[in-house]
Amino acid sequence: MDLREQQLAFAAHLRDPERHPAPEGIEDRRLEVYRELFLNNLSGLLAGTFPVLHRILGRERWRRLIRSFYAGHRCQTPLFLEVPAEFLTYLREERPPEPEDPPFMLELAHYEWIELAQNVDPQVIDLSDVDRGGDLLAGRPVMSPLAVPLAYRFPVHRLSPEYQPAAPPDTPSFYVVYRDLADRVGFLEINALTARLLELIDAAPASTGAELIGELGIELADGNRTALLSHGRQVLEQLRHHDVILGTRCATRD
Repeated sequence: MDLREQQLAFAAHLRDPERHPAPEGIEDRRLEVYRELFLNNLSGLLAGTFPVLHRILGRERWRRLIRSFYAGHRCQTPLFLEVPAEFLTYLREERPPEPEDPPFMLELAHYEWIELAQNVDPQVIDLSDVDRGGDLLAGRPVMSPLAVPLAYRFPVHRLSPEYQPAAPPDTPSFYVVYRDLADRVGFLEINALTARLLELIDAAPASTGAELIGELGIELADGNRTALLSHGRQVLEQLRHHDVILGTRCATRD
């Protein structure tokens, strides 16, 4: 066996020792050091990104999950910060579901991963075309490119070893994850109407806040325009406070 063959055999054994025997001539006591070192390093890296999922699964189930990922997935990147995204891809697209999997596992994993994704997103917010203090009803609201609306069947923010619902509630949970102008990542729990308003802002950037809220009123068949506008302004101001809405589009840039 030449050096390359030895390296491939060694790597295959470390990934999946049950299916790939160790290269001949290496003491198993020494191999065990490498088997544990590689697996523990990967486990620690992913536990830092998915801490709630790690606690819910417990040591043995978590270790089996990491072992299956290590053995079955071929990462497309050598960067440590991108390995959690590879793990999420493995859970979604490659790993067959198991009967003991929590029904919320994929949603929780995505919810935990997206915080890292927002932290490392290289985008820089450009305020050159934004009036930070603009009237959010008269002007055209500008949504931050670092704000992502989320919807899950389960209330992922409440999940823990003590709270593991067997079935989703009747009402989905809505959130927006954002990175503000101070580069702090946060989550806001929102309702279905606010989630729909954010969809409208993203889909119709040329519309004013009042027009968007009016469209929402048509969808709701709500004829109380004054009350709807008043409530809509409060929601938009709250979103601006968290830099989900950055302000309004500058009229001079038309």
